[in-house]
Amino acid sequence: MTVQPHAQMSVAAYLAFERAATQRHEYVDGSVRAMSGASVAHNIIVGNVFARLHQHTLAQGCTFFASDMRLGLAEQESYFYPDIMVVCGDLQCADTQQDTLLNPILIIEVLSPSTEQYDRGKKSHYYRSIPSLREYLLIAQDQASVEHVVRYGPHQWLITEITDQQAEVHLVSVDYTLRLQDVYARVVRR
Repeated sequence: MTVQPHAQMSVAAYLAFERAATQRHEYVDGSVRAMSGASVAHNIIVGNVFARLHQHTLAQGCTFFASDMRLGLAEQESYFYPDIMVVCGDLQCADTQQDTLLNPILIIEVLSPSTEQYDRGKKSHYYRSIPSLREYLLIAQDQASVEHVVRYGPHQWLITEITDQQAEVHLVSVDYTLRLQDVYARVVRR
């Protein structure tokens, strides 16, 4: 089965389709959207962050996911594939298939030119509705720029923008300080 851009289907039909698909698709408000491939810079940044955080989070009893784990938002009947997710403690999955995670404490997205507006807007709004989420990081790939979003209360989020490549961002959810120079190591900007 091929799916047209923004095709409409039920949650059950989406999950059946997605579990058999060779390409990943997000599901938002009843619409299915194919995900495009990532650039070299995008992949380097995800790899750099993965390398820095994986051992640290593992030592804390956390589980680290990169790119291929689906995130389910039950109340919104929406499904996404964040670039990076971290769960500390027990994993909560949507069903026995264990391919849809429900309880990340940290989500990291690397912005792409084609999805940046959506990632900063509607997707960010959906992510902030996740009860377990404590922190959200948006990383630009075309310049040294990171937006650090931290939950301070049920509906209170503090957004800090960091644009100095020599700066650091402290990820409070996993108690780790990430240096921007490490995030952008070997990324060639045009």
